Amino acid sequence: MITQTATKPVDVYRTRLAERGQIEPRPHPTVWGDTSGRGPLSADQLAGYDARGFHTATNVLSDADIRTCMNEVDVITDRLGNDERVVRESSSGDVRSLFAVHQLSDVIAEICSRRDIVGVAEQILDDEVYVHQSRMNLKPGFAGGPFYWHSDFETWHAEDGMPKPRALSVSLALTPNYEYNGALMIIPGSHKKFLTCVGETPGDYHRESLTSYRPPFGTPEEGDVTALAEEHGIDMVTGPAGSALYFDSNCMHASSGNITPFPRSNLFVVFNAKSNAIGEPFAADNPRPDYLAHR
Repeated sequence: MITQTATKPVDVYRTRLAERGQIEPRPHPTVWGDTSGRGPLSADQLAGYDARGFHTATNVLSDADIRTCMNEVDVITDRLGNDERVVRESSSGDVRSLFAVHQLSDVIAEICSRRDIVGVAEQILDDEVYVHQSRMNLKPGFAGGPFYWHSDFETWHAEDGMPKPRALSVSLALTPNYEYNGALMIIPGSHKKFLTCVGETPGDYHRESLTSYRPPFGTPEEGDVTALAEEHGIDMVTGPAGSALYFDSNCMHASSGNITPFPRSNLFVVFNAKSNAIGEPFAADNPRPDYLAHR
């Protein structure tokens, strides 16, 4: 009789375990296949996304789309009350993030399914996709808090069980994103490296990480971020309302707080390849709630 023992796949993105963080090469591609001519992006645009880790476009949303989205934020927030899907600023009580908006609003779901949005994700990831997460990020004037340096994939891998960085985010600007009202900063080229993070993930950690300016776990070390920034520089992603930013799940990014009078609001949609469906967390005892990681 031969006994076979099931083995877990080798985790090439080990994190939340080391005594100090490390910068590791990324073993997987950014553009998954030769998809030029099979989607909205040209060959040059795909090459730019592969090199920098992101792509921008203007006039993706109309003025009517923007008004609809902002109205939906108020409607959903009023309906949900103190529901966990509504995350508020710890200092002011203003809404910081509103999660699962594509499930809570038919009109937002329709926007997320448009070909010039989901089609870019399918072209880059060379697969059918599904929404891993959707949210509104709001930075009201005078009160919007910062988001510290992080790679989304590190969290999605460690806490949600996403196997590979075969995913991307689309940030749709609902207000102008200026350099001075908390626009996103990206280290171009950082998506080709994986920064491990220190410390075991506590239980129900998402409750703290969603409201903390600098979460104690899943946050890269300053020296590692400095090394990437010195090598690649930092790009500030600005644009008018209605513009879009498509960026790789492993990009190192952050945004400062907003003390200007001008709010900064964005609709975020995360697309994951169906072949990359999430399983058990790689570095947490339990998966995060479905509104953070749709299964």
